[in-house]
Amino acid sequence: MDKAPMDKARMDKALLEVDGLVVDYGRARALDGADLRVAAGQTVGVVGESGSGKSTLGAAIGRLLPRQARVEAGEVRVAGEPVLDLRPAELRRLRRNRLGFVFQDPIASLDPTMRVGRQLRLVLGREGRGDVAGQLARVGLDAARVASAYPHQLSGGMAQRVAIALAMAASPELLVADEPTASLDAQVREKVLDVVFTLAAGAGTSIVWLSHDLPAVARRCDRVAVMYGGRVVESGPAAAVLGAPAHPYTAALAGSAPAAAAPGVRLRPVPGRPPVLTGPSPGCAFEPRCPFAEERCAVERPAPVRVGEQDALCHRAADLVGELEVVA
Repeated sequence: MDKAPMDKARMDKALLEVDGLVVDYGRARALDGADLRVAAGQTVGVVGESGSGKSTLGAAIGRLLPRQARVEAGEVRVAGEPVLDLRPAELRRLRRNRLGFVFQDPIASLDPTMRVGRQLRLVLGREGRGDVAGQLARVGLDAARVASAYPHQLSGGMAQRVAIALAMAASPELLVADEPTASLDAQVREKVLDVVFTLAAGAGTSIVWLSHDLPAVARRCDRVAVMYGGRVVESGPAAAVLGAPAHPYTAALAGSAPAAAAPGVRLRPVPGRPPVLTGPSPGCAFEPRCPFAEERCAVERPAPVRVGEQDALCHRAADLVGELEVVA
C-alpha cells in the first residue's frame, strides 16, 4: 500500500511531540536531545544505523524503557498528555486507549502461557470492540486454527499478524512498529507490512515505523526522520529526505542501502563507526565520519536548519544543496 497525500488540517495537528529527549543507560547515552513530531493520521519512518537510538525513542513514546534507562531531560507528549509524568493508572489508560506497539520478535511479545484467542479476548473485553474471529480474519489468519493455538505453535509471520491484531484491536491513535518484519523472511515481509498499513489507514491511526529498510519507508511513509548519535539529524517528506538529502549522513546512509542499489552499482559504506556517547556530544556527532566537516563541526553543536522541505542538524546544510549524492 503506497502512501497517500495528507490533509493539511490533519498534518498541522500534532499527535506525538518529543522535545529534547535525553536517555542514558549507565554511562552510555542513547538519546542526546531527540526531537520528533507526528501529526494525526501521519506515517513517519524513523531510520538510521544500529545504535542510533531508534528503539530507545520508540520505547520512550510509551514509557516502556527498561529499568536501567534514565531519562535525564526532555518531554514526550501524546495527544497533549505528558507521558513521562503520568501516574501508573493514567499511563495504563493512555496505552490502552491511544497507543499500540508491534515489536521485532513476535513470539517474545505474546504471552507464551495463554492461547491466542484468550489474549485477544482480554483486549477486546476492555473495549467491547469486535470479536476474536473478526480480529484474526482482518489480519489474514484462520481463526478456527489460530485462536486455539499457543504462540510457540505459530510461524513467525503468523505470530506477527497476531501481534498486529492485538495492537490494532482497540483502534489506537498511534502505532509504534519497531522493525516488525526484521525476523521474517522476504516473502512474508511485504504481506505483513500491507496488513499494518492497511489497518492503520482504515482506523486513521498514525504510525511511527522504526526501520532499516529505506526503499520500503520511501514507498509507505509520508515523512522520514533520520537518526544519528541519539538525535534526529534530518526530517521531512519521505521523497525529499531520501531522494535529495540535506544532511551528509542521510546521503551516506541512502548510498549504502543494499535494497536501494541498482544492479551492478557498487555500494559505498558509511566510513568509520557510529559514535558511542558517554554524555552530550560537544559538536556534530557525525563530524569524525563526514567528508564535509569543518573546524566548528567538532566543537559547536548544530541547530536545525531549514533547507527546502527538510530540517537538518548540519552547519553546512545550506552550502551543500546540490552537492550530496545518493547512489540508487
